[in-house]
Amino acid sequence: MAINLNKITLEKQGDSHKIDLTKGNELLQEIVINLNWTQEPPKKGFWSTLLKGNSAIDLDLGCFYCLNNGQKSVIDGLQFAHGQGGPKDAPTKQGRYTGAPWIWHTGDDRSGAGNGENILVNPKGLTDLKRIVVYCFIYEGAAKWTETNAVVTVKIPNNPEIAVEMGKQYSTRNFCAIAEILFDKNNSITVKKLVSFHTGHGDCDKAYNWGMKWTAGSK
Repeated sequence: MAINLNKITLEKQGDSHKIDLTKGNELLQEIVINLNWTQEPPKKGFWSTLLKGNSAIDLDLGCFYCLNNGQKSVIDGLQFAHGQGGPKDAPTKQGRYTGAPWIWHTGDDRSGAGNGENILVNPKGLTDLKRIVVYCFIYEGAAKWTETNAVVTVKIPNNPEIAVEMGKQYSTRNFCAIAEILFDKNNSITVKKLVSFHTGHGDCDKAYNWGMKWTAGSK
């Protein structure tokens, strides 16, 4: 784990960092979970073009969530890409900010060129939340994690950002569970680095004991 005044980087699988939310006004401001990535310079030449070497990688951010009352589900871009999303105050496949589950995905980003993708957690729901597993997946094509430099950052007000860097991974599986966030009833949050690779949502579900049913989806 690397620590400075502005950022804590969880470097190894299993590294974790706990934040006490009772020391400041953290509970008054939202928590932001951000996924950002970069694209390697496009390959040039006839063969790279023929083999679609210039195609951009589309990463999607999502999360499994569980509430203290046992409610659990999943939020990601595939769930609301066909108009199933909505405003923050209405329960949709995009989540809900002003009521349970107190989690809202702000929208899809196809390139990572801007601010990436973000999930917002409303501090009013911290006593309802139990567990979140944050993941990302490559939507189309073969897994090329080495070309993404993907980073998930958990931004908790008045604390250093917690960064989970994927690094130069070579897995051929296109789904990565990046971090687990645990919400303690004593107003603390623990962020743990996972970075485990899976064949899809269902495979990840089994690995982390969520117990949900899955069908194929598309954008």
